[in-house]
Amino acid sequence: MAVWNKLVTALRGAAHEAGEAVTDSQALRILDQEIRDADNDLNKSKEALAEIMAKQKLAAGKLQTTRMKIAEYEGYAIKALETNDEALALEVAGKVSLLEAQRDEEEAQSTAYTQSVEELRAAINTAQTNIKRLKQQADTVKATESVQRAQATVAGRYTGSQSRVQNALDSLERIKQKQAERGARLQSAAELSRESNEDVLDAKLRAAGITPQAGSAQTVLERLKAQQQASKSA
Repeated sequence: MAVWNKLVTALRGAAHEAGEAVTDSQALRILDQEIRDADNDLNKSKEALAEIMAKQKLAAGKLQTTRMKIAEYEGYAIKALETNDEALALEVAGKVSLLEAQRDEEEAQSTAYTQSVEELRAAINTAQTNIKRLKQQADTVKATESVQRAQATVAGRYTGSQSRVQNALDSLERIKQKQAERGARLQSAAELSRESNEDVLDAKLRAAGITPQAGSAQTVLERLKAQQQASKSA
């Protein structure tokens, strides 16, 4: 069981490493997609902001209308009081009370819309700044990636070129060595041939009696006479 658990763990580790390798190889593509997703989310946020701003504008218009109606009916109530028609003034006051309740609701709604607009605007501004910075950094990363790939290509070609040059130099040295060995053999053969020819000629001269035979009695006698003559002269 322990072996099985270790095997499962090893397989999970291998899968994780493979996943990381794929992620690393596609890092720039993934980064571009993430930036596009962020842009899409930002655009959706802007659309939502536009909708909320429209609702805010409508709510502000309704609030202004309600306030104007309140002021209008308050004027009616005052005129009713001026004519001593308190019953009518009371009825108008009831209308004003309803309008004030409506005004309070519309003010709360307008305030909520205003707060939402401010918060969403701040969030959008922050997102825009972050996305702009992210795009700038992505451009830098892409430029660095291109430079490093070019450097790697040049380095690889240089290494390959150096290897080829070294191989050529090694081949040249082998050729020189073979030529030197061949030249030495030819020179040795020529010397042996020359020595052989000289031996043959000397043998012919000795046979013809032109030169004395090596190691003959006459040669030895002549050498002894020469030594004797040298001793007397001394």
